[in-house]
Amino acid sequence: MVSAVFHSPLDSASPEAIKSIAGNAPSTGAAKPLAAQAPAAAGNASATAAPQRRDWAALSRSFWMAVLPPACGLGLLLGIWALVSATTGQSIPGPAETWRQAVTIFSDPFYRNGPNDQGVGWNVLASLERVAIGFGLAAVVGIPAGFVIGRFTFLSRMFNPLISLLRPVSPLAWLPIGLLVFKGANPAAIWTIFICSIWPMIINTAVGVQRVPQDYMNVARVLNLSEWKIATTILFPSVLPYMLTGVRLAVGTAWLVIVAAEMLTGGVGIGFWVWDEWNNLNVKNILIAIFVIGIVGLLLEYALVKLATAFTFEEVKA
Repeated sequence: MVSAVFHSPLDSASPEAIKSIAGNAPSTGAAKPLAAQAPAAAGNASATAAPQRRDWAALSRSFWMAVLPPACGLGLLLGIWALVSATTGQSIPGPAETWRQAVTIFSDPFYRNGPNDQGVGWNVLASLERVAIGFGLAAVVGIPAGFVIGRFTFLSRMFNPLISLLRPVSPLAWLPIGLLVFKGANPAAIWTIFICSIWPMIINTAVGVQRVPQDYMNVARVLNLSEWKIATTILFPSVLPYMLTGVRLAVGTAWLVIVAAEMLTGGVGIGFWVWDEWNNLNVKNILIAIFVIGIVGLLLEYALVKLATAFTFEEVKA
């Protein structure tokens, strides 16, 4: 009887080949962990995308809240301006006409055609120069005076009535005194800026000194510190927020005063430019000057805010 025996190729294969074939063969048990990992990966991706969507929504909302309100305010101003221009029979130029005139003026802001015919750029620079001199002198005198008045009760009671008497005086009332004393329009304008911008710095610095906690002064007395040490290590850091507030108020006052002073003294300056354009009945240039004065004042305010935040004191940053 003949029997047929079938041999598998694996019977003659070496053990290493068998292990290699078994390792390469697909396994149903190995597929289960991969399938189980797929939902977890999808869940991690969705969990990561959700905070990103929330951050994008918050960023978009903060952007629109920062841009939309000023845009609405500017649109309201332009709408009222256009309405007033239409109701007055174009005696007050509208926004479009004023814009075209502004483009023409600022295409060459630094021309010179004589002492009384100069570009708006030269007029702004002349006004800023007067403001810088008058404001600088006021800061040099007013800030130390505020420290001394706030530090000593006798001096505070001595100068409070004088400050209360002189502070409400109109800037234009000081201008004739300056013309009489200094015999010149430019020094008189600087004097008017000085006398009008010194009061905010004196008052705010003195109030800051008076509000320094008494515990600090008691510690200084126990340590037997000198007045210079008290002023530099205790008073100055505490008074700095008040002092910078006074400086900001003073520079705004100085910029207001110079426009009024230059209208009366003449020469080169943004105030004189406004008055000269009124004499020429050029209302469009007057409107442009109003915006220039406002923008320059805004830039001065912004510069002082950046100066305040440059310090490390938390109260100033706030």
